[in-house]
Parts: sequence; C-alpha cells; structure tokens
Amino acid sequence: MTDPTTYPIVKKTVPTFYFIGVTTGKSSINRVFPLWTRALGRPEVVLEGIDCKLNDEPEAYRRAVAQIKYDPLSLGALVTAHKINLLNAARDMFDYLDPYAQICGEVSSISKRDGRLEGHAKDPITAGLSLDAVIGTEYFARTGGHVLCFGAGGSAVAIALHLINKQSPGDRPKRFVVVNRSQPRLDGLRQMVSSQQTDIQFEYILNADPLVNDAIMAAMPEATIVINATGMGKDTPGSPITDAGLFPRRAVVWELNYRGELDFLHQARAQAQARELIIEDGWVYFVHGWTQVIAQVYHIEIDPPLFAQLNELANSIRG
Repeated sequence: MTDPTTYPIVKKTVPTFYFIGVTTGKSSINRVFPLWTRALGRPEVVLEGIDCKLNDEPEAYRRAVAQIKYDPLSLGALVTAHKINLLNAARDMFDYLDPYAQICGEVSSISKRDGRLEGHAKDPITAGLSLDAVIGTEYFARTGGHVLCFGAGGSAVAIALHLINKQSPGDRPKRFVVVNRSQPRLDGLRQMVSSQQTDIQFEYILNADPLVNDAIMAAMPEATIVINATGMGKDTPGSPITDAGLFPRRAVVWELNYRGELDFLHQARAQAQARELIIEDGWVYFVHGWTQVIAQVYHIEIDPPLFAQLNELANSIRG
C-alpha cells in the first residue's frame, strides 16, 4: 500500500472531479460538465484534466490515484484511454473493486465512499446502453450479423462482456472477431472470455496491417457490427482499415470516438449509401459514460428523466 507521503498531494480548495485521459483539454466534457454539475445541484465542483501518455509509466498512474485517494476535496475521476494500465499500476491502492472491474481488469470510475477508494468498470453498462440504443432487441436473430471489433482494449472487453451476458440467444452474435496490434491485449480479452460461460465463438487475430484488416472485414457476413475500438483517429493517427476496404452490406458501423480526425468514420460515411450502412459515432457512448461515472462519484441515481435532461444539455453544446 502506498504511503500518503510517497507522492506530492495538492490540497484542493474546491471540490474537484478529475478526467484522466490523453488530450483531455480537447474534450467536449469541458463545456458540458459545468452545465451538468449545475443541473445536479453541485455547482461548486470543478473539472480538472490529467493527461498521461498512452502506455505511460506506472508511476504516472499511481500519482494520479494518490491525489484522489489522499486529498479530501478530490472527489473521484473518469478514466478513458488508461483503464487497464491504471489498474495494473495501482491495484493495491484501491480498497474496493466492483465485479466488472475484477472481470475486465480495468477501472473507468474512481470514487470514494466512507473513506474507501473504490474502482468501478462502467464500460460494460455504458457500452450496453449505447449499443442497445442502436440495434434494439433480437438484432442477431433478425439479421444473422456477426461482430468485428478492431482493438482489444477496455472498450472491446466491455462490449464482449455485455453481449456474453445477454439473456436471449437472439441478442447474442454467433461469432465475435477481434483484431489487435499487440498480443497482450488479445490475451487479456481471451482470459476474460474464458472466465465466462458463453456460446459466442470468439476469434482473436494479431494484425497491424490495414490491408489484412480489409480482407478480414470483406469476409464478414451482411449486417455485421464493425467497431473501431482502437483509438485510431483520436489518440493516434489513421484508421485500422484502408480507404479501399469495403464494409459488409447493411453493416452497423460504430466508431467509438466522437472527436479527432475520425478517419474510420469518414470511410464509413463515404460508403453509407452504396453499402446501406447504419453509422454511429461515440457521442452517445460519451454521454452514457460520463453520466454513469458522475452518478458513482456523487452517489446519486440518474434515472431516465434526469438522463434525458443531461443528454439534452450535452446536445446543446455539440458543434
């Protein structure tokens, strides 16, 4: 366990909510958060970004967690691109990890309760709410589509877990193909899947060549859900596919980002009419993700009417 004197702690003078990411200053949450926190009766809370490099040194994550753990006015945090690495680096600093955090090996929410530091993995809930809003019920029974996910990080793990836990067979794909550029992330996803009972056939492909990804995508059936969970187009340049890559007909294309260059999203839009695509960016995911973590940090319930109000406020600033 880290001693509170190990890292320099900044004693805050106002309640502070942290955003641990890569380019936090560019996020729309900087404009949305003041609207939301006033609507929730907490206008005194300020948002502060903590930017870490992708795959940063463990000490960078431990410093961020220590600030929250030991400063009384540091309320908690939302974690984006560092969910897995942060938990790997600072697991011993948490007093409680929820079941999803233990299964997924990540935290997207850091909060406090009765003097304890708690870590939650909200992405399985967030991903589920976002995906269900797009495809509705019994999608796979209706269409016969599969899932192709580029990227095997925290979001991919969350989406897989959400689909594994679907009760109706018609809400589960027969096949889930995941492609990633590094083996450890694939191994982590495989380990999570092996801990669950599922009838979904998972395939794990190690590949960094966009031309190969084009071929993998071309072999998927119609109505497949194609997901960009790589961070490419926001945290790193480019897209996992080339401009020549053809999406399956009638595919649902889900770009998990809502800001950045968004090359993958533009590639899909160029084919939208010809391939009869349904295209979603990451905005709904963004809203669900933040409201889930805010509810945890503030220890409140955000019911459907309140979520609708917060969603309307968020949409009012989207440009």
